[in-house]
Amino acid sequence: MIDGFTVLILAQKEMRDALRNRWFVLYAIAFAGLALALSWLGLSGVGTYGLAGFGRTGASLINLVLLIVPLMGLTLGALSLAGERERGTLLYLLSQPVNGLEVLLGKYLGLASALLAALVSGFGISGLVIAWRGGTTHVSEYLALVALAFFLALGSLSLGMLVSAAVRKGSVALGIALFLWLSLVFFGDLGLMGTALTLKLRVGELFALALLNPLQVFKLAAVLVIRGSLEVLGPAGLYAVRMYGERLMPFLMGILLLWDALPFILAYLIFRYRGVL
Repeated sequence: MIDGFTVLILAQKEMRDALRNRWFVLYAIAFAGLALALSWLGLSGVGTYGLAGFGRTGASLINLVLLIVPLMGLTLGALSLAGERERGTLLYLLSQPVNGLEVLLGKYLGLASALLAALVSGFGISGLVIAWRGGTTHVSEYLALVALAFFLALGSLSLGMLVSAAVRKGSVALGIALFLWLSLVFFGDLGLMGTALTLKLRVGELFALALLNPLQVFKLAAVLVIRGSLEVLGPAGLYAVRMYGERLMPFLMGILLLWDALPFILAYLIFRYRGVL
């Protein structure tokens, strides 16, 4: 049985700790500042300010999310268990009348709330600029982009917690999380392009390979929301639209949700087996 009140108390504690984490605060400020700058510049004409199209601003925000949001989620998740295990506070926590699932859920929900607060702050400031300079005709697309960014953050947090459950020291977990972040970013467009050229992959195989990277799944869904098509992504985008049609967005959302859930389940299984060892 899971005690909801216990999970809530743990979530509140994790959220407070995350908001006091100087690195997380720095990431959040950087995200908000860059989102504001990109929105301002994206809606600027040559020398004057005016409506220059939501598509250009949206594309800039997608690239910003791809760089910063996974870094925030991975680092928070990586320190969630390993850091406390190293300090000995995890042993004290588990000596209380709580079980491992309650601890893991509390940490996940608390850190997810901190990530949501950071994203809402950054996107909120950016959205005000877009509404001021460009109007409110693309509100639904913008809100969809925010939601997709949050699902990407949850997937990154789950991956970070999986790393944290598997290692003993916080420094090792953080190092693995940074390496994982670099790998996911590198094996984006550039990595897929190099792999396709080297292995001479067919377009269907290239699309399947993209689904193995949550950053690419987010990018496909975000571009589809903003532009209504994936032509800008080349043959792989055209193949996805032709293959799945109207089912493409639900399919991409399902893959993104799978990236949110599966690493968390694996983290729980490892944590249940290892405990504080």
